[in-house]
Amino acid sequence: MHIKTNDTAIVIAGRDKGKQGKVMSVDPAAGKVLVEGVLVAKRHKKPRKQGEPGGIIQKETPIYASKVMRVCPKCNKPTRPAHGVNKAGKKVRVCKKCNAEI
Repeated sequence: MHIKTNDTAIVIAGRDKGKQGKVMSVDPAAGKVLVEGVLVAKRHKKPRKQGEPGGIIQKETPIYASKVMRVCPKCNKPTRPAHGVNKAGKKVRVCKKCNAEI
Protein backbone atom coordinates (compact mmCIF):
# COMPACT_ATOMS: atom_id res chain seq x y z
CA MET A 1 0.00 0.00 0.00
CA HIS A 2 1.22 3.50 -0.79
CA ILE A 3 -0.51 4.90 2.31
CA LYS A 4 0.20 4.01 5.93
CA THR A 5 -1.45 4.79 9.26
CA ASN A 6 -0.91 8.37 10.57
CA ASP A 7 -0.15 9.71 7.06
CA THR A 8 -1.99 12.80 5.87
CA ALA A 9 -4.08 12.02 2.80
CA ILE A 10 -6.23 13.98 0.35
CA VAL A 11 -9.20 12.55 -1.55
CA ILE A 12 -8.72 12.78 -5.33
CA ALA A 13 -12.02 11.22 -6.48
CA GLY A 14 -15.58 10.80 -5.29
CA ARG A 15 -18.07 12.92 -3.39
CA ASP A 16 -15.47 14.05 -0.82
CA LYS A 17 -12.94 15.17 -3.45
CA GLY A 18 -10.51 17.74 -2.04
CA LYS A 19 -11.00 16.82 1.63
CA GLN A 20 -7.87 16.17 3.65
CA GLY A 21 -7.39 14.16 6.84
CA LYS A 22 -5.25 11.79 8.86
CA VAL A 23 -5.30 8.09 7.98
CA MET A 24 -6.65 6.21 11.01
CA SER A 25 -6.39 2.63 9.74
CA VAL A 26 -5.39 0.65 6.64
CA ASP A 27 -6.86 -2.62 5.33
CA PRO A 28 -4.50 -3.98 2.65
CA ALA A 29 -6.59 -7.11 2.00
CA ALA A 30 -9.65 -5.02 1.02
CA GLY A 31 -7.55 -2.19 -0.45
CA LYS A 32 -9.28 0.40 1.77
CA VAL A 33 -8.24 3.12 4.20
CA LEU A 34 -10.10 4.97 6.94
CA VAL A 35 -9.49 8.74 6.74
CA GLU A 36 -10.57 11.13 9.47
CA GLY A 37 -13.51 13.32 8.37
CA VAL A 38 -13.93 11.66 4.97
CA LEU A 39 -16.94 9.62 3.79
CA VAL A 40 -18.91 10.22 6.98
CA ALA A 41 -22.08 8.15 7.32
CA LYS A 42 -24.95 8.67 9.74
CA ARG A 43 -26.11 5.70 11.78
CA HIS A 44 -29.26 5.55 13.89
CA LYS A 45 -28.26 3.97 17.20
CA LYS A 46 -30.77 2.59 19.64
CA PRO A 47 -29.83 2.58 23.34
CA ARG A 48 -29.17 -1.01 24.44
CA LYS A 49 -28.43 -0.54 28.16
CA GLN A 50 -30.03 1.70 30.72
CA GLY A 51 -28.30 5.07 30.73
CA GLU A 52 -26.69 4.55 27.31
CA PRO A 53 -27.49 7.38 24.91
CA GLY A 54 -29.17 6.72 21.59
CA GLY A 55 -29.58 8.93 18.56
CA ILE A 56 -27.92 9.64 15.25
CA ILE A 57 -24.15 9.15 15.31
CA GLN A 58 -21.68 10.01 12.58
CA LYS A 59 -18.80 7.72 11.77
CA GLU A 60 -16.20 7.48 9.04
CA THR A 61 -16.43 4.59 6.60
CA PRO A 62 -13.53 3.07 4.63
CA ILE A 63 -12.64 4.48 1.21
CA TYR A 64 -10.68 2.75 -1.56
CA ALA A 65 -6.96 3.49 -1.33
CA SER A 66 -6.86 4.34 -5.04
CA LYS A 67 -9.07 7.38 -4.34
CA VAL A 68 -6.65 8.96 -1.86
CA MET A 69 -3.18 10.38 -2.28
CA ARG A 70 -0.45 11.03 0.28
CA VAL A 71 0.29 14.68 1.18
CA CYS A 72 3.94 15.67 1.64
CA PRO A 73 4.46 17.35 5.04
CA LYS A 74 7.19 19.64 3.66
CA CYS A 75 5.69 21.02 0.41
CA ASN A 76 2.05 20.29 1.39
CA LYS A 77 1.25 18.89 -2.07
CA PRO A 78 -0.30 15.52 -2.97
CA THR A 79 2.33 13.10 -4.19
CA ARG A 80 2.90 9.44 -4.94
CA PRO A 81 5.73 8.41 -2.64
CA ALA A 82 8.88 7.12 -4.31
CA HIS A 83 11.28 4.79 -2.54
CA GLY A 84 14.87 5.73 -1.85
CA VAL A 85 17.74 5.08 0.54
CA ASN A 86 18.83 7.60 3.18
CA LYS A 87 22.38 8.25 4.43
CA ALA A 88 22.09 5.52 7.06
CA GLY A 89 21.29 2.97 4.33
CA LYS A 90 17.66 2.52 5.37
CA LYS A 91 14.81 2.35 2.83
CA VAL A 92 12.54 5.41 3.11
CA ARG A 93 9.65 7.02 1.24
CA VAL A 94 10.54 10.16 -0.72
CA CYS A 95 8.33 12.96 -2.09
CA LYS A 96 8.50 13.08 -5.90
CA LYS A 97 7.84 16.84 -5.97
CA CYS A 98 10.42 18.17 -3.47
CA ASN A 99 12.62 15.07 -2.82
CA ALA A 100 12.03 15.34 0.95
CA GLU A 101 12.01 12.24 3.10
CA ILE A 102 8.49 11.36 4.19
